Formats: sequence, C-alpha cells, structure tokens
Amino acid sequence: MSDPSSIDSGRRRSLLWATGGLGAIGTAALAVPFVGGLQPSARARAAGAPVTVDISKIEPGQQLTFEWRGKPVWVVHRTETALSQLTDVRPRLLDPDSDTPQQPAYARNDHRSIRPDILVLIGICTHLGCSPTYLPEVTASWQGGWLCSCHGSLFDLAGRVFSGVPAPSNLEVPPHHYASDDVIVIGEEAPA
Repeated sequence: MSDPSSIDSGRRRSLLWATGGLGAIGTAALAVPFVGGLQPSARARAAGAPVTVDISKIEPGQQLTFEWRGKPVWVVHRTETALSQLTDVRPRLLDPDSDTPQQPAYARNDHRSIRPDILVLIGICTHLGCSPTYLPEVTASWQGGWLCSCHGSLFDLAGRVFSGVPAPSNLEVPPHHYASDDVIVIGEEAPA
C-alpha cells in the first residue's frame, strides 16, 4: 500500500491542467455553433438588404412592384398630367402637406419624391395592411392614384390619403436614393 502523501504532486498538476484544457476545448466546440445560431441567416440578412432598381425602362404612367423587407415597393413613373393634378386634389386630402412622418425629409413636398416624375412607395394600405390597386387613368371625377378595395381607402398619385376614408395616413415612402439617373437604391439613404 502506498502512502497518500507520497503521490507525485507534479503529476497531479499535469493531469489537472490536461483535464481543464480538454474541458475548455470541449466547451468552446459546443459554444461556437450555439453562438453562430444566434446570428441572422443569409436569407434574413438579404431580406433587409437594399434593393437596386433599374428605372430606365419604366414608361410614363407605369407602375412596377419590387420586394424589400418582405413588403411590396412600388416605383411609379408619373406623367405630366398626373403631376399637374397633384395640387388640384389638395383640398380633398387628409394630410396634403405630409405632416405625419411617413416619408424621409427629402420627400416632404407635393410630389413626395426626390424626382417629381418618379415616385417610390411601400404598397401597403395604412388602414389594415391590404395592397391597394393602381388606377392611373385620369378622368373628370378621378385624378388617378390607388384604391384599397378592402375598405375603400383612396390615395392620390403622391400616395396621400383622401379625407373621409378608413386609412389614417399617407402611404409610406421608404428610404431611397439615386445611384445614377436610371438606378434607384431602395432601403438606404444617400451616402453622406
């Protein structure tokens, strides 16, 4: 029988260090996938990424729809007639000056856009989240815009809501900027 006091303390220390080191490596090996799982997936990162849109082929009066952050985004090339009607409908609008913050500062104007002829809107009604229908035809009783057929909300060709309809505010203008005359980047402000 060996004497307990004669056990080699150096050997004990070496075994403790080796065991502790293996435990630390094992803990790190388990933590790496766990911490990696907390990061957003590539798909989730892409869903929030800016969208680049070529507007060179959009004809006057035409609306194209793109997706950004899972929402429909409309890019509309307004005609001269449509632009001239924007001031005529002001008395019938709930928020003609866009006082409710539904747009970036650079879109707080009558046409709610950077360029008067190109409008960028999130295509979701501010009432209950339906997607309104684009009705660009200008007639004696309608100056063009969008109709949300779910509950009858009406929006003009600047995305401003008419008075007396269920929608409480104008359609939202997402952050965007022009990378060139024919390319819009939706989802980010212009670089400083």
